[in-house]
Amino acid sequence: MLLSKKIFLITGLAVFSLLTMDSCKKDQSANSVNAGSQSIVDASGDESTLESTFNDVYDNAAGIDSATAGESLGMYGNNGAGVFGAAAFNSVGEMTNAPQTRCFTLTIIPQQRGVFPKTVTIDFGAGCEHNGHTRMGKIITVYSGPLFIPGSQAVTTFEGYAIDSFTVEGKHTITNLTDTGANQRSVRVVVENAKVTNTANGNWRTWNSDRTRTQVEGNGTPLYPLDDVYNITGDRSGSNSQGRTWSGQTVEPLVRKSVCPWLVKGIVNLTVNGRSGVLDYGDGTCDNQATITVNAVPKTITLH
Repeated sequence: MLLSKKIFLITGLAVFSLLTMDSCKKDQSANSVNAGSQSIVDASGDESTLESTFNDVYDNAAGIDSATAGESLGMYGNNGAGVFGAAAFNSVGEMTNAPQTRCFTLTIIPQQRGVFPKTVTIDFGAGCEHNGHTRMGKIITVYSGPLFIPGSQAVTTFEGYAIDSFTVEGKHTITNLTDTGANQRSVRVVVENAKVTNTANGNWRTWNSDRTRTQVEGNGTPLYPLDDVYNITGDRSGSNSQGRTWSGQTVEPLVRKSVCPWLVKGIVNLTVNGRSGVLDYGDGTCDNQATITVNAVPKTITLH
């Protein structure tokens, strides 16, 4: 009888141990899935921050107006965009018509009209607020020719540049791919070795991107930027200081409206440290919300 009790006790302990081990494995597996899902959510936030940062760079390079430059260098003649535009956006993406005070200085070399390449330096000095953001340092763009002419390029780099609490490094190149005589504008935008660093905590993100913007609305008014809508296709990849690496492939073209500071539509497949998710920018409504879906579970994120 005693032997039977001992066998029962040993058997019971073994079963309990197996059940406990199995439970631990399940918990570890669940934690791993949750951590992987959160990693994809976090990467989608990184992606949206980088997207916004370099959309701003594009707007500034394409948006310099002829009155400011002394000749047409950008896309829109005498109408400005970016830091050269008259309008700004409020916190919910609505355009405001409050006049924007230009707190930067502009240097153009050489100053002779029609002489290229031409280097344009936007200098925000030690820091000033413009268009709802505090900026400092320099944005430097070299134009091979007027950007509205097919074949021209605008190459932007940075010198001590920061917007709000983020420093910006890297190289941004716009190439006008529009067919001569066509009224549908197409440009290639390449971002190389970009790095955006949060000065508050030292966290950084890197980014490389090669994409094409095709104008799908506003082609009949090439010198008026506010009715422009672009479809954006192509790939990107990034990493951050937490050891996260990701790549993104456009599944449905991203849609950017000039009258909205965020992407309003489009789908990107994100692969983050070997795990996959789907980033959906919405139905075309101008708002700062997007959805990241991982393992069939959607989560709303806020775009920056």
